[in-house]
Amino acid sequence: MQPENARSNNVELEVDESKLAMPEFKALWSKINSKSVYVVDFDTDELVRKSIDSLDRKLRVSMIYFKVETGAMEQIKSKEELVSGASFVKEESASYGNVVAASSNVKYDLIGKLVDETGLTRKAVIQILQGIQPTTFNQFKNNPEEFIIKAAALINDEKATAIIEHITYDVMDDKYGTDVFTDPTIKGRLGVNAMKAKKHLYDHIVYDSSNEQAFATELDTNTNVAVYVKLPDGFYISTPVGHYNPDWAIAFYEGTVKHIYFVAETKGSMNSMQLRLIEESKIHCAREHFKAISNGEVVYDVVDSYKTLLDMVTK
Repeated sequence: MQPENARSNNVELEVDESKLAMPEFKALWSKINSKSVYVVDFDTDELVRKSIDSLDRKLRVSMIYFKVETGAMEQIKSKEELVSGASFVKEESASYGNVVAASSNVKYDLIGKLVDETGLTRKAVIQILQGIQPTTFNQFKNNPEEFIIKAAALINDEKATAIIEHITYDVMDDKYGTDVFTDPTIKGRLGVNAMKAKKHLYDHIVYDSSNEQAFATELDTNTNVAVYVKLPDGFYISTPVGHYNPDWAIAFYEGTVKHIYFVAETKGSMNSMQLRLIEESKIHCAREHFKAISNGEVVYDVVDSYKTLLDMVTK
């Protein structure tokens, strides 16, 4: 049973119908609601070669081992000490390795799992596995699950690089309807991950981080902003490495900025080294998508603050 004050902080977001009817929002929505289709024209043989090279150079799978610790617990001073293990005095420990995981009763469909994780064909995955060094492949028996996870991540990094170099988007006749805003139920807690809003399409905003909270506060109070929305999960761009849901769509008042319509992804840091290649490829795909559907009228970019956004829309 929650305390009454805790329950009162719970909020369920409701669309502000007056914001939906705003000419600024209607114009913004008409420019970003088209769906698109992509074509990736890259050389599969080249991707296979690069994946083989990456796995041989970077794949390191740890051995599975058991660690056994023995000791004594003479007294328990508190529940906290018991939970944390502080009451336990370790006297001896030993590690037992050389556990051949692949010989257990658990069977792993290595090819099938890599097909699922990378989206490549079985033929391409088989070519990659046949091409890597025996010492690289033999790591599978040491720790099958870790092998699959790490191998898929390395292959997907190579795939992401190929996508950035070779993808194009074309606009479709199909469009998102405004029911993408009214269908989902979005909930939050005031003072925890939600705040009241004036210019947001919903009456509140649910944010994922303190950076998003600060960004939303600036949007909500800046006189140049007409209306904005934190885009729901149902609004996404299809990419070869999964669906991508941009963070924000913003309409500025005409005459206040150079770029009136903006779609933004907010990040805590603008350092590209901190963005994984898959994330970078999704961002690249979003740029190509919005170019294709808006004839350059909508600007999409990654920002780390409202100041960065303002610099972009005023240049």
